[in-house]
Amino acid sequence: MAGIQLKGVTKRWGDFVGVQEFDLDIADREFLVLLGPSGCGKTTTMRMIAGLEDPTDGDIVIGETRVNDLDPKDRDVAMVFQSYGLYPNMNVYENIRFPLKVRKVPEGEHDERVRRASAMVELDDFLHRKPAALSGGQRQRVALARAIVRTPKVFLMDEPLSNLDAKLRVSTRAQIKNLSHELKVTTIYVTHDQIEAMTLADRVVVMKQGVVQQVGTPTEIYDRPANTFVAGFIGSPAMNLMEGEVVDGTFHANGAEIPGFDGVKGSVICGFRAEDATVAEEGRGEVSAPVYSMELLGDSTMVTVRAGGALVAVKAPKDFRTEIKAAFSANVPASICHLFDAKTGERIG
Repeated sequence: MAGIQLKGVTKRWGDFVGVQEFDLDIADREFLVLLGPSGCGKTTTMRMIAGLEDPTDGDIVIGETRVNDLDPKDRDVAMVFQSYGLYPNMNVYENIRFPLKVRKVPEGEHDERVRRASAMVELDDFLHRKPAALSGGQRQRVALARAIVRTPKVFLMDEPLSNLDAKLRVSTRAQIKNLSHELKVTTIYVTHDQIEAMTLADRVVVMKQGVVQQVGTPTEIYDRPANTFVAGFIGSPAMNLMEGEVVDGTFHANGAEIPGFDGVKGSVICGFRAEDATVAEEGRGEVSAPVYSMELLGDSTMVTVRAGGALVAVKAPKDFRTEIKAAFSANVPASICHLFDAKTGERIG
């Protein structure tokens, strides 16, 4: 087992900067998620750790060893990719066993290790099948077992659930969570899906255009986003963000007046979570505007209005009903709000 240190890691292609001065200590056995939109540098960071890309600057340390100059095969990491990468001519047993043959593990150990890895991902009944006879979820579990069988120092997972449908994604996510608890191996997981990040991670690294925006536990990032990018990226729905101005302690925007911001003045962005607001009597809430849309979610009703130049969502009780263009008001006290600088987007309160 091993921790990982990234010290000023940068990746450039000519004038384009893919990752900029990435500094992070990843603890032994930690499950770290790199989260961000396409092109933010998360996969490039993982590929540099794996040795598939060379950093332009900086050092990568696994355990006590600087690995910048080591080949991928010598770094003792196992990767699970978005594409399963299975050998179609081999059955499940041989696919899982293959890394042991390549690394010249004594043959007497193969069967026990393959069957142990298979049992962890519930594949015992499929060991005789070829990949073509498996579902997408089963193929992904074969890829996981093939990584597990090696017992590496580090697991690297690059969007492993992206090719699965919604139901399989939920069940496989639970399996990965359970595996991380059982195996206790340092894991770096890349995804653009904030739900995967929130449910799997010990810590989340949010990235944008190659730059780290915030590092913290899922709770820290959800409750205190460092800037409007993080606030707008984390959460389903994302945090509501309204542009306006604070005058005499009251935030003013089209459709919103929220008192209680003493000591703040000028242009700001005010944010709040849909689930923190509540439905108010018509005209009695801090946010009042015509209904833009209403969505029945089963456990709740999502009501969206336009306020502060943005679409603003409020989670109402499941039996709440209204009509598009009907008047709607919500209680949005200052205590549930987050303030961000209007120019920089950085958190100010």
